[in-house]
Amino acid sequence: MTVLPTISFAKIAAPKKGTAVILAARDGKLPALAAEIDPSGILAKAIEIAKFKGKAKSVVDVVAPADSPVDRILVVGVGENDSIKETDWTAFGGVVRGKTASDQHVSVLMECDGVEVTPEAAAAFAQGFLLRAYEFGKYKTKKSDDDDARDKKVAQKTVLMVENLAASKKAWEIAEAVARGIMLARDLVNEPANILGPVEFAARAEALSALGVEVDILTEKEMKKLGMGALLGVAQGSVRPPRLAVMKWNGGKARDKPIAFIGKGVVFDTGGISMKPAGGMEDMKGDMGGAAAVTGLMHALAARKAKANVIGIIGLVENMPDGNAQRPGDIVTSMSGQTIEVINTDAEGRLVLCDALWYCKETFKPKFMINLATLTGAIMVALGQHHAGLFSNDDELSEQLAAAAKVTGEPVWRMPMGPEYDKLIDSKFADMKNVGGRFGGAITAAQFLKRFVGDVPWVHLDVAGTAMSSPSTDINQSWASGYGVRLLDRLVEDYYEG
Repeated sequence: MTVLPTISFAKIAAPKKGTAVILAARDGKLPALAAEIDPSGILAKAIEIAKFKGKAKSVVDVVAPADSPVDRILVVGVGENDSIKETDWTAFGGVVRGKTASDQHVSVLMECDGVEVTPEAAAAFAQGFLLRAYEFGKYKTKKSDDDDARDKKVAQKTVLMVENLAASKKAWEIAEAVARGIMLARDLVNEPANILGPVEFAARAEALSALGVEVDILTEKEMKKLGMGALLGVAQGSVRPPRLAVMKWNGGKARDKPIAFIGKGVVFDTGGISMKPAGGMEDMKGDMGGAAAVTGLMHALAARKAKANVIGIIGLVENMPDGNAQRPGDIVTSMSGQTIEVINTDAEGRLVLCDALWYCKETFKPKFMINLATLTGAIMVALGQHHAGLFSNDDELSEQLAAAAKVTGEPVWRMPMGPEYDKLIDSKFADMKNVGGRFGGAITAAQFLKRFVGDVPWVHLDVAGTAMSSPSTDINQSWASGYGVRLLDRLVEDYYEG
């Protein structure tokens, strides 16, 4: 298992050992310190031979000459100054980590001719570097040659050399808190279901109390008293008892209404009696990606001491086909009092969320509620694995999320809702049914959830395509992405902190 690098900051100076990283803009000059790293001028020749023009993410890799104080020099292109965004700096950090994973000492000159490298840019670079270093190999006993090479180096020491040291360190405190939240979410999604059941997941949430988060864990008995028949119906086929974890971060003013995030936490989903096909079912250990994102978000907010009052709620169950499991045709009563005909036991996430949403609304009277769930395969048919589906009853909140998505590179796409879709989930025998037919499955799932939010501004994010098994990126090579943590942290930072 790879040990994460230690990242520190120092004033700009010529590196004295290890690998030196130099940034270069499109057709820009190398910084003056390059001459101290490369007294013989071999870099200029290497750049010419490689036809390096500073294109974003392009790299020239040179073994340092004998008269250099370092062993290796990387020149990394950052592209055009006017087009560099925050997500680009994060990606640059990931690219550099990818090129230096086996190096023991890495020094990065965070200056670039013609480009202003702000403290925030340096922190974003460091965040991308750290996130790219993440791997989930805790259950591997046999290591590859690459693993052995990295293990010999143990903890890589990475120094970012910056102009404004104090401001960069402060920006990194925030960026690192978010990175740690993302990696927590990745850990939770990557864990196998035999290790991470509802009780164990709740314990992971409870561990956030070390950061000042107030955590309450509701047991099956307590949920029965509250009337959470929809959530409990999903859990009744498993020998592992359900939990509802309620996390509270009180960083705002006492009079401020809280904002709330709710996550689907189906630790494993067989489909229940409506059993899924065997092929790919192992991926259903990640059906708690929404709950993982909410837990990672609460870690990030608490670790950076966000000035907001935030509620995080995760409904934790396992969906199994036991003799005691609920059947298609069963009718359950939700906490709201509304009855639900269970047409398909594999449409279980919405049954978990509806009780969690109602509980949140009634207990905390939040300013808004955002739920995340790996809810439907239909959203992947519509959007693939690059966008999360956004469904909402509130335009302003939707626009704020879309803006945060552009900044963080965790994209969303707003999907339609309306009464013509809502009537598809009307039931002959109950107030509603839990599926609406073959077409518009992601939309009818959202319409179902909407019946449990009342007048509270609300967003449903369907992250089925983005939370797990998503495409590799410059900052993530893991099966689990941690999608949603950066997006929602930025939403809070930009719009809801006092």
